[in-house]
Amino acid sequence: MQNIRNIAIIAHVDHGKTTLVDKIIHASKIFRENQEFGDLILDNNDLERERGITIVSKNVSVRYNDVKINIIDTPGHADFGGEVERVLKLADGVILLVDAFEGPMPQTRFVLGKALQLGLKPIVVVNKVDKENCRPEEVHEQVFDLMFNLDATEDQLDFPCLYGSSKQGWMSTDWKKPTTDIIPLLDAIVANIPASPVVDGTAQMQITSLDYSSFVGRIAIGRVARGVLKEGMQVALLKADGSAKKMRIKELHVFEGLGKARVTEVGSGEICAVTGIEDFEIGDTIADAENPEALPRISIDEPTMNMLFTINNSPFFGKEGKFVTSRHLRDRLMKETEKNLALRVETGETEDKFIVFGRGILHLSVLIETMRREGYELQVGQPQVLYKEGENGERLEPVETLVVDVPEETAGKVIELVTQRKGELLIMEPKGDLQHLEFNIPSRGLIGLRSNVLTATYGEAIMNHRFKAYEPFKGAIPGRINGSLISMGNGPATPYSIDKLQDRGVFFIDPNEDIYMGMVVGEHNRQNDIVINLQTAKKLTNMRASGSDDNVRIAPKINFSLEDAMEYIQKDEYLEITPKSIRMRKIYLDENERKRYESKGAFAMA
Repeated sequence: MQNIRNIAIIAHVDHGKTTLVDKIIHASKIFRENQEFGDLILDNNDLERERGITIVSKNVSVRYNDVKINIIDTPGHADFGGEVERVLKLADGVILLVDAFEGPMPQTRFVLGKALQLGLKPIVVVNKVDKENCRPEEVHEQVFDLMFNLDATEDQLDFPCLYGSSKQGWMSTDWKKPTTDIIPLLDAIVANIPASPVVDGTAQMQITSLDYSSFVGRIAIGRVARGVLKEGMQVALLKADGSAKKMRIKELHVFEGLGKARVTEVGSGEICAVTGIEDFEIGDTIADAENPEALPRISIDEPTMNMLFTINNSPFFGKEGKFVTSRHLRDRLMKETEKNLALRVETGETEDKFIVFGRGILHLSVLIETMRREGYELQVGQPQVLYKEGENGERLEPVETLVVDVPEETAGKVIELVTQRKGELLIMEPKGDLQHLEFNIPSRGLIGLRSNVLTATYGEAIMNHRFKAYEPFKGAIPGRINGSLISMGNGPATPYSIDKLQDRGVFFIDPNEDIYMGMVVGEHNRQNDIVINLQTAKKLTNMRASGSDDNVRIAPKINFSLEDAMEYIQKDEYLEITPKSIRMRKIYLDENERKRYESKGAFAMA
C-alpha cells in the first residue's frame, strides 16, 4: 500500500465545503509564512466568487505526516451533477459535510447516493456547530437514517463523525469541546479512508477531467487505475465508439499543493495530468499500446431542460459584444460540450439556431453568464422541459423534490403557490423557528416559482430542489398571468410618457433608456399584451398654468437577474443577452407580423 488518500468533499450548496478546504490548506502549511492569500482559494473564477458557489470541481493536494491527501472540491448544486458524478471516480472516500442546523438537504442526498453506489467510505463532518439553534446530535441521527435509506453497506454505516466550524477553523469528536485546529479531521482521514491500492498490470487510466494550457493544448486528468504511466511511453487512447488511437505521453504532472509538479512516472492510485494526448473526450481510457483494455464509461444523468440559443438579430446587435455571428456561437457551444459533461447541443431548424440541453435553469444560466462575460451576444428562448414516452405510450415529464424552509406565518402562501403548479405536499414539520415543507413538483412548475415564493415570504424562504424521476404528465400549469408592455417605436423613452403610462403596469426600463420596436419594456396589469408609445414628449407652450407643471414622479424600474429573466419570458419572447445588457423582446418585433403568426398558432406548439 502507498501513502496516498484520494478524498472528495461533498455537501449541499453553502454548507462550507470550500471554506473547509481553505482551512486544510492552511493547516498543511502550503503557503509561506509571509504570503498573502484570500478566502475561498479554490473558487477562482469570477462567477464562483460572486455567487458564492462552486461550479467546477478542482483538485488540491496536501501533505500530513508523510501521507499525501488529494482533495477534490465538488459543487453542491444538483444542476452541476455532471461534475460530481465524474470526479467521484477519482476518490477512495468522501467527507460528507452537513450543516448543524439545516441537516441533510435534497442535494446532499443526490451526491451521497452517487458516492455510496461507488462503494466509497464516508466521514461525516457536522459543520457550523457555532450557529444558534444548532442541533448536532439530531443531525447525526438524520445522516445515519439517510445513509440507511440509500442502502449503505455495514462498513459505510459505521462512519466516523466529527463536529466543528470550518469558518473558525476547528474540528473535534465532541461538539461541546472545541479544539484549536482541524488536525482531528486530518487524523480521521488517514485512519479511516483506505489508502489508494497499488494494482499491478498493464497501464489503465480513465480521463475524468480536463485542463487547458495555451502552450501544450488540452491536458487529460484522471486517476491511474492500474499499472504505471511513464513519460515518453506509447499508449492507446480508447474512444466511445470502440476505436483505439496510438499516442505518446509527452509530460506527466501530479498535484502538489495548489499547483502541479512534473514527474517521470505515475503509479496506480495517484491522480495525474497527462499532456501529449490529443482529440480525447471525458470518459476515454488511456491504456497499454499492445494490450489495450477500456474501463467502463462514466454514466451521466440525462438533461431535463432545453433552451433555444440563437444569434442576436435585434436592432441593437453588435453594439456591445465582440462575438456576434452564428459561427462564433456554434464554436463556443461545441467547446463547452467538451468539458461540460451534462450539456448537449443540437443544431436547430436553421443554421443560426441551436438547441442546448442542460440539467436546470442554473446550469444553463451559468453557461450564458460565462459567454456574455467573454464578449458574446446571443438570444435565448423560454426554457422547455424535456418529455419522454412511457412503456404504455403515455407522456412522462421530469418531477423534482422541492424543499422550502419558511417562517411559520408565510408557510400557507408557499403551499398555495406550489399546489397551483401541481405540487404535492409530502412533509410539513417545524424546524427551529421555521416550517420545513417538502413537495413533489413537475420541473415545469419550478420555472418562475422562485421569484413568486420570495415575494410572498418577503425574501425569507430558502428553496432547494433536486431531480427525482420521470412520472406521468400532471396536466396544464398556469403560466404568467399578466401580459407585456411592448414598445411601439425606436429611440429613448421619455420620462413624460413613462409617467403618463404608469397606471398601465410596471416598467423594466429607466427614463431616457434607448429602446426599439417590439422590445418588452414592462408588465401590463392585465392579461393581454399592449403596445405603447414611449417616445412622446411634452407639448411645450409659452403659457404657464398652475397644476400643469407637476414634477414627474416615476416608480423605480424592476431589475431582473439573468435567471429571473429566463424564467419570466413567455413562449413568444426572446431574451437578448449582451456583455452589458439583458433585454426582453418579442420574437416578431412588428405588431402586424406577430398577429399573423399568432393567428396561425405558431406559438401553440411550444
